[in-house]
Amino acid sequence: MSVQTHDRNGRAGDIPSLIADSIVNALPLPAIVVAPDGRVSFANDAAEAFFEASRTVLQRNRLDNFVPFSSPMLALIDQVRDRLTPVHEYKVDLTTPRSAGQRISDIYAAPLPDWPGAVILLLQERSIADKFDRQLTHRSAARSVTGLAAMLAHEIKNPLSGIRGAAQLLEATVSESDRVLTQLIRDETDRIVKLVDRMEVFSDERPIDREPVNIHRVLEHVRRIAGTGFARHIHFVESYDPSLPPVWGNRDQLVQVFLNLVKNAAEAIGPDADEGSIVLTTAFRPGIRLSVPGTSERVSLPLEFSVSDNGPGIAPELLPHLFEPFVTSKTSGSGLGLALVAKIIGDHGGVIDCESAPGRTKFRILLPKYRGQESASDDPGDEIVKD
Repeated sequence: MSVQTHDRNGRAGDIPSLIADSIVNALPLPAIVVAPDGRVSFANDAAEAFFEASRTVLQRNRLDNFVPFSSPMLALIDQVRDRLTPVHEYKVDLTTPRSAGQRISDIYAAPLPDWPGAVILLLQERSIADKFDRQLTHRSAARSVTGLAAMLAHEIKNPLSGIRGAAQLLEATVSESDRVLTQLIRDETDRIVKLVDRMEVFSDERPIDREPVNIHRVLEHVRRIAGTGFARHIHFVESYDPSLPPVWGNRDQLVQVFLNLVKNAAEAIGPDADEGSIVLTTAFRPGIRLSVPGTSERVSLPLEFSVSDNGPGIAPELLPHLFEPFVTSKTSGSGLGLALVAKIIGDHGGVIDCESAPGRTKFRILLPKYRGQESASDDPGDEIVKD
């Protein structure tokens, strides 16, 4: 089998089927062909990732085995077969039991002229752009905390030290019963100072020291710390791309980011879980660029890292505000941990997002790679996300 094409002089020629398959597999959009009987007769590489199933599994089943019975995608296929014309539908909910969180996509469906009843589908997941919109909102919230932290450090810590010193002097002159009150003053001032110290990290606007960082060594270091401490009862699964280029970042800060995410995952699973697991994943995902505000520079974010757990999941009402300061589901939490993670990732020129459903929570981080002396110009075909 071959695909016919024409050269610039109008002469017809054939593209071998192997090359045609390579062209389709190179598409960043999921593409599938649904046969007249509803079977999936073809799926490209992006479709495998979208449906979280191999091409072999997809082609052994009908499409309705991978989407809910009432999925709008099935109705769209019937519409194309009836009208025999292409249909383009926007913001279709393609959430499945396999997916974590809601999946909204644009769908282009068209009939195949040489195969009556067959339909080709192209999917464009909109949730990526929506997630980046939320991420930029999170970054703005982190910037607001930066100003608040600077004000607190200057206007509160100095008076607190005076209050604590006065209480310490009074303690030597008051009766034994009143010393309980002076000790209470000292304890409360110490508690407020610790809170201000935690927030003060947000006010550090100095450029970070960067170098090429092997992210696998960072993750191995984090796993070793967690496995000998707070996550010793949890099974770790590592799915790494060994050919991944270095990250252009700060090793200590990246350790802090992943240690925070792994600790949150372990706490979500709980100390009594018999089959708790945390999955650490790295992959190369070209196709996303971040526009730097105020300049024409656009930074590619091809490095994808994720931390997943099989805990109970995050409450839906909390999920959109997860990276905002003082938002937490923990009874004793301050709500600053994930806000700090978002700030560090933002300082590295990257983005972070979270998908969650009962039994599955996934934090995904996209970061730029180390380019050495290369130009930071765009990679062709990238999706542009404006900051």
